[in-house]
Amino acid sequence: VGRPEADEIRGCAMSTLGNGLYAADHMEDASSVKEAELSMLRRVGAPEEDMLATQGNLACTYQKLGRCEDAVNTFRDVYSGRLRLNGEEHEKSLIAANNYAHTLLELRRFEEARVLLRKAIPVARRVLGESDTLKLTMRKIYAMVLHKDDDATLDDLREAVNTLEELERTARRVLGDVHPITEGMEDELQDAQDTLYARGLP
Repeated sequence: VGRPEADEIRGCAMSTLGNGLYAADHMEDASSVKEAELSMLRRVGAPEEDMLATQGNLACTYQKLGRCEDAVNTFRDVYSGRLRLNGEEHEKSLIAANNYAHTLLELRRFEEARVLLRKAIPVARRVLGESDTLKLTMRKIYAMVLHKDDDATLDDLREAVNTLEELERTARRVLGDVHPITEGMEDELQDAQDTLYARGLP
């Protein structure tokens, strides 16, 4: 009797400790605490919402440590869990898709990222609207997938440039000229244009 309450207190303490270590940039220690927290949550049969939140935090910690394979596998599990728990139209599922796609991009697993985003972006457009920052970020990642692939076709590069031109205009209108998202769009547009021009196109 009373053990669930003790487990809950222990879990809260571990979560607080892990988040504190993360905030202090002690990533190795943070990952160890978060792994222990996730193991405990599984052992006590915690709600899936709690486990998915902890997994998402753990994946971010792996990413900070440069453990990209661990990060992408964990983000994949979070995305699958969110689809199962919340459905594809929930904002948490779309955030999970965005995190998963971004890590796939970092690993240069372009085709997997492309397939994922082609599924998720129409949902984000329908649910969030054209000017939502999450949807803008997902489309930016898709454009990056197109133009950073060494095997990109000219059509891919043109699509990337056209997409980023549109996103840059939208971000400027909605967020302003000096917003980090707007500035990021400008930088990525320049990179995509440079790649297209390197092919000898005007």
